[in-house]
Amino acid sequence: MLSEHQSDFQLIDLAINGDDRAFQHIVERHQRLVATASMNMVGDMDIAQEIGQQTFIRFYKAMHSFKKEAKLSTYLTRIAINLSLNHLKRKQTFAQRSLDLSKAINVKADSDTLDNKQVVHMALQMLDHKHRSVVVLRMIQGYSTDETADILEIPKGTVLSRLKRGLEKLKKHLKEDLKYELS
Repeated sequence: MLSEHQSDFQLIDLAINGDDRAFQHIVERHQRLVATASMNMVGDMDIAQEIGQQTFIRFYKAMHSFKKEAKLSTYLTRIAINLSLNHLKRKQTFAQRSLDLSKAINVKADSDTLDNKQVVHMALQMLDHKHRSVVVLRMIQGYSTDETADILEIPKGTVLSRLKRGLEKLKKHLKEDLKYELS
């Protein structure tokens, strides 16, 4: 009998043994987290939904080998971030790398035209992948430095330096490229 109080690990065990409802519980419990991580990385709701579906399909196929050493949310976020990064890398091969961001965006943002979330989201999309993934995980998703290092499989010091640099770049994009006044 399924219950809301069952742990992720209990649900995984049930799903491995063929209980499709247990896997559906896992999806329902974590789909918002996966969708948010994907959306913040790729900036497109349709693509984020695709990545979310791919995340759960990947987990379903590999669920029997999940070692239960990390929280399931951390593991699913890692899959979503990696799939997002793969998408962005594929997309980048078709774009000019030396593109002038201010010309590409061509937006003069002020408080009358765009709300804060939209402007920050636009600036986030201007960050390179390695800085964006750290900023998204630490500042938006709320993961700790250690959890972020685990998800991205990079050293803790790298997380800290990328976060510092990513926030600096984010402020620069907001101020210079999007003409947004920072308080």
